[in-house]
Amino acid sequence: MTETTASTTEEKAAPEINIIIISDSAGETAFNNAQAAAAQFPEAVINYRRYPFMTDKKKLEHTFEEIEKYPNLLIIYSMVSEDLQLPIIKFAREHKASYVDIMSPIMEAISQTTGLKPSGVVGAKHQMTDKYFNRISAMEFAVMYDDGKDPRGFLEADVVLLGVSRTSKTPLSLLLANKGLKVANLPLVPETHIPKEIYEIDPKKIIGLTNDPKVLNRIRRQRMISYGMDPDTAYSDMSSINKELESAMALYKKLGCMVINVAERSIEETAALIMDHLGYED
Repeated sequence: MTETTASTTEEKAAPEINIIIISDSAGETAFNNAQAAAAQFPEAVINYRRYPFMTDKKKLEHTFEEIEKYPNLLIIYSMVSEDLQLPIIKFAREHKASYVDIMSPIMEAISQTTGLKPSGVVGAKHQMTDKYFNRISAMEFAVMYDDGKDPRGFLEADVVLLGVSRTSKTPLSLLLANKGLKVANLPLVPETHIPKEIYEIDPKKIIGLTNDPKVLNRIRRQRMISYGMDPDTAYSDMSSINKELESAMALYKKLGCMVINVAERSIEETAALIMDHLGYED
């Protein structure tokens, strides 16, 4: 889930609404429509809560458990399957929430005009326009689930990248997404809780990224200098770096995942190794 707030005023009593975006794909169309409409209400406090890739009833149930605590709900959904639309309508009515169906009215109008029935294929737009829209969807996924923003993304991803800071997780995620893979990544910090979802993934889908301590020290020092900051901090300290890398390697061993050392290796080369490991053609 991602959350953003728009159209706020300084008045504490400003009316508030929680707009829930539920989609069986990335949900960008529903989100964009919601933002366009909300722009007409600058005096309101509007919270957007997005739940993409809802492809089965179990995922919907988890979503309902989360959103039922929010007041003033408006549910905007874009679902091809009627079996997944009905639970949303039922939940909305039971909780006296407003709801808007983005997809069905347009499909029904097309069906009535052409005399044809919809295929019912989720993401058919992406298939019809081939690899371009697959890449767009994958890029949206990579941005949405960058830096472990939402642990549920790990279960939806084609590949999950783990690594300490400055092991090229984000640029590698975007490069792989440009090849059509759904990528999520998680920064590793010693003694920080590892989401349970990581242990539920097929180890083959997990890639552990590491680096040589001296190379990592050089990269981190250069980063601090570029920010106009003192390069000699705990962030670039060799002892701290060694502990981070040792902790990461211990996790990789526990998970039984593939490990790639990115030291002196281009992200293109690393991406090629990952694609080959997963059995994908470039």
